[in-house]
Amino acid sequence: MMEGSVLEIGQAGGKSMIHRVLQYPAEWEWHVLQQERQQAVSADGLPSRKFKKNNSPPAGSESDIKLSQETEDQESKLARIKAALPECAAWLDECMERTTNQVIVSESLESGPYVYGTVMFQASEQHSDTIPFHFWLSQNRLVTLHDDLRLMIRLQADTVVARLESCSSAPEALFVMVSVVLAPFHGGLDEFEYRLGQLEGTMRSSNRTGLMDVIFERRYDLLHWSHLFLPIRELHGAAKEAFMDLLIESDNFKRMTHRLDRIENLLKHYAFEIDTLISMDGSISSFRGNDIMKTLTIFTVLFTPASVLAAIWGTNFNRLPFDEHKWGFALLCGIVFAVTVLIYIWLWRKGWTGDLLTGRKPTDKHIMGQGESLKISEIFGIKQSQASGGDHASPPPLPKRRSRSSK
Repeated sequence: MMEGSVLEIGQAGGKSMIHRVLQYPAEWEWHVLQQERQQAVSADGLPSRKFKKNNSPPAGSESDIKLSQETEDQESKLARIKAALPECAAWLDECMERTTNQVIVSESLESGPYVYGTVMFQASEQHSDTIPFHFWLSQNRLVTLHDDLRLMIRLQADTVVARLESCSSAPEALFVMVSVVLAPFHGGLDEFEYRLGQLEGTMRSSNRTGLMDVIFERRYDLLHWSHLFLPIRELHGAAKEAFMDLLIESDNFKRMTHRLDRIENLLKHYAFEIDTLISMDGSISSFRGNDIMKTLTIFTVLFTPASVLAAIWGTNFNRLPFDEHKWGFALLCGIVFAVTVLIYIWLWRKGWTGDLLTGRKPTDKHIMGQGESLKISEIFGIKQSQASGGDHASPPPLPKRRSRSSK
C-alpha cells in the first residue's frame, strides 16, 4: 500500500524535494525524501554579452521579488515536512549537505531507540563516484534522503520490492537496502582480486625493480574498499545495539551478517597477500643487494695484488727490482697472476664465492629441491627412497588461484 504526498521546494534553479510515504503489511512505513536539482531556463532566452551591462535588472526588480517569494515558499514547505516528521527535523537539517560517514545510536520517548546517519557508498566502477545514503531508522519507521536517482532505480527492482514487502520491521528493511548498496562492492572486489592475481604472476615470472609501485597501488585500492566497508560494518553493529532481538532473529539480518563476514574475511586475506608481496619484494631486494656487495668484494680482493704491485712499481725511484731486467715485466705479470689464482682458490675452498662467479644455470631452479634432498640423504647415509618415505606418493601440486567470479 502506498500513500504519496509531493512537496516541491525551490522550483526556479534550486532543489525540488519529493516526499513519498510507503506503508507495508507489517505496519511499518518508509518515508522517501528525494531531492531533485532543477535548472531554471528563462523564457526570454540567454542574454547577450554585448548588452550585459545595459540589460542587468535594477535592485528591487520583479526577479528579486520572485526569488524572495520562492525562498519563503521553500522554507514553508520544508517546515511542512518537518512538521510531518518532527523527530527527524534535526537530522534533516544536518544531513542535507553531508558527504562523510556518520552513524549514531540514540533513544527518545516517542520513537524508542533509533539510528540515524550517513553512509558513503560507491555507485559505479569509478572509485571517485561515491554518493551518500542518508537514513533515519526506528522500529516502525524508515526515512531515507536521496539526491541521486541511481539508488532509487535499484531499489525499485521486482526482487527488492518483494523482499521489502516480506520484512517484518523497518530495521530489517534497511538491511535489504544495504544489500543493494553492496552490489557494486562485490564487483569491485572481483576486479581487485583479478588485478592482484596478475601482480602475483608478474612478480613470480619477472620481479623487476618498478614492481613495488604496482604493489603499493594495489594496497591503496584495498584501503579504498576497506574505507567503504567500515561504515557498513559500523551500521550493522549500531542496529544490533539499538534493536537487539527484534532485528537479530530476522532472516535478512542474518543473511547480511554472513555477507559482511564473508567480505571482511576477503579483505583480511587480500591484506595478508599484499603484505606478503611487500615482504617478498623487500627480501629479494635485500638478497640482490647482498649479492652485488659480495660480488664487488670478491673482485676487489682478486685485483688487490695487481693494484699493490702496480702502486709499488709505479713509484718515482731510480732503482727498483727487475727494473732493467730483460724478463722483469713478464715476471711481474706472472707473479700477479699466480697470487690472484691462489687468492681465488683460497676463497673457493672457504666457500665464500658460492655461485657468484660461476653463475646460476637455468635448470638449477627446477632441481634445487631434489638436489638438496639428495645431499641431505648422502650426509646421513640414507637412500633416497627411504628418505622420501618409499611407498608414499608425492603430494599433489597446490591448486591454482582463481577469481571468485569464475566459480
